[in-house]
Amino acid sequence: MSSDLRHRLARRAFMKTSLAGALALPAMSSTSAAFDASAGSTFNARDFISAEDGATLVTGAINKAIEACSAAGGGTVYFPAGRYLSGSIRLKSNITLHFDAGSTLQGAPNDINAYDPPEENPFDMYQDFGHSHWHNSLIWGEGLENIAITGRGTIDGGGMTEEVAGPGGGNKTIALKLCKNIAIKDITIKHAGHFAVLPTGCDNMIIDGVTVDSNRDGINLDCCRNVRVSNCSINTPIDNALCLKTSYALGEKRVTENVTITNCLLSGFVEGSLLNGTMDRTGQHNGGIKFGTESNGDFRNIVISNCVMDSCSNGLSIGTMDGGTIENVTISNITMRNVVEAPIFLRIGSRGRGPDNPPVGKIRDLNISNVFVKGTDGSHITGIPGHPVEDVRLNNIKIIYNGGGTKEDAQKVPPDNEKAYYRLNAPLPSYGFFIKHAKGISLRDVTVGFMEKDR
Repeated sequence: MSSDLRHRLARRAFMKTSLAGALALPAMSSTSAAFDASAGSTFNARDFISAEDGATLVTGAINKAIEACSAAGGGTVYFPAGRYLSGSIRLKSNITLHFDAGSTLQGAPNDINAYDPPEENPFDMYQDFGHSHWHNSLIWGEGLENIAITGRGTIDGGGMTEEVAGPGGGNKTIALKLCKNIAIKDITIKHAGHFAVLPTGCDNMIIDGVTVDSNRDGINLDCCRNVRVSNCSINTPIDNALCLKTSYALGEKRVTENVTITNCLLSGFVEGSLLNGTMDRTGQHNGGIKFGTESNGDFRNIVISNCVMDSCSNGLSIGTMDGGTIENVTISNITMRNVVEAPIFLRIGSRGRGPDNPPVGKIRDLNISNVFVKGTDGSHITGIPGHPVEDVRLNNIKIIYNGGGTKEDAQKVPPDNEKAYYRLNAPLPSYGFFIKHAKGISLRDVTVGFMEKDR
C-alpha cells in the first residue's frame, strides 16, 4: 500500500469517527454550547438539584450527577450560571467538571458538617496537616485518570478554613492524590482555604489560564511529574503563590520533575484586589515562586520563564531542608517589583523533617538569566558548612535595591542557622548578593544599584 493511500484512508477514518461523535452528542441548550463536550455524555448538574436557590446545600445532587456520568462511561458534568452551595465533591475517572460563565461553586460553612473527614495518614508528622490529607476538600479525587476542571466560572472556598479543619470541615479547594492525565483550565478560584490547588503524586497535568485570589497557598505541586503551568494569575498575600514540593505525605520519597511554568503573574496584593482590579499593594506579603520547604524527594528538570512578580515577600525562593536535591533548573525572563525580602533566595538547610534522619540536600546546576528587579532587599545564596550551593550561573540581571544600609549593617556576620529555611537575620551586610558556603557561582552582566544611598 502506498503512503499516499494510507494517508487518505487514515484521513477518511478520522473524519468518519469525528462525524459519528458529533452526531452522537446529546441535545444541548444554548447556554452550554460554549464548550466542547465531544467526549462522552453531558449531564447538567441542575437536572439533579431540587432546590435552585443558591442557599440550599446541593452536595449530594452534584455527587449523583458525577456518579451518573461515570456510569455512562464518563463525560462532562455541566454547571450553568447560578450558585451551587456544596461540601465535598468526589471526582471520578473520565469526568470533566465544566463551570459556565456566571456559575459559582460555593464552599459550605465549616460548621455544618458538609465536608468529608480527613483520611488517616501514618506519615502526617512529616509535613503540615494540609499536605497530609485530601478528602477534607471542596473537590477531591484519589487514584483517578483523565479528569478535568474547566470553564469561565468561579470556585469560591467560602466557609472553608485556612487552618486545620475540625470534623466536617474543609481546608482545600481542589485536592488530587495519585492521579494522572489532568487538566485545570480557565477557572477562577477565590478564598480557597489552605490550598487552592493541591496535586500530590500526580502525573501529566496541565494548569492553564487559571486565576487564583486567595488568603493562603495558591497552587502547590507536590511530588508531581510532567506538569505545565501557563497563563495563570495567582495572588496569595499570606502564603506562596506557586510552590513546588516533595513531601513525605505518600509514605515515600518521590520526585518533582519535568515542570514548566510560563507566562504567569505571581503577586501578594491584598486578598480580593486582583479580582476587583485595584491591586492593593499595602499587603505586600508572600506570593512568588518557591521550591520547598517540604523537600524529602528531589526536584529536577524545571523551567520557569516569562513571569511577573509584584509585591511578594520573596521572588524566586529555592530551598532544600529535608534531604532532597534540586538540580537542572533554568529560570529566565523574570520581572519583579516591590519584593519585600529577597528577589533571589537559594538556601540549603538541615531541618531533616522525615524518617531516618534525612541527609543534607543539594542545590546544583541552576541557570538564572534575564531578570529585572526594582524595590527589594538583598539576595541570598547560602549553604551550610560542608554543604555548599554549587554551580549557579547568573546572567544578564539588573537589581535596584532599596538601599539605606548603615555602617553597622555592613559589619554584621549572619549565623548559619542551619535549621531555618527563611532569610538569615536581616539586614544583611550586603545590599547586592550575600553568598556563603557556595562554589562555582558565576555572575555575568549583573548590575546592582540602590534607590536610597547607604548611610
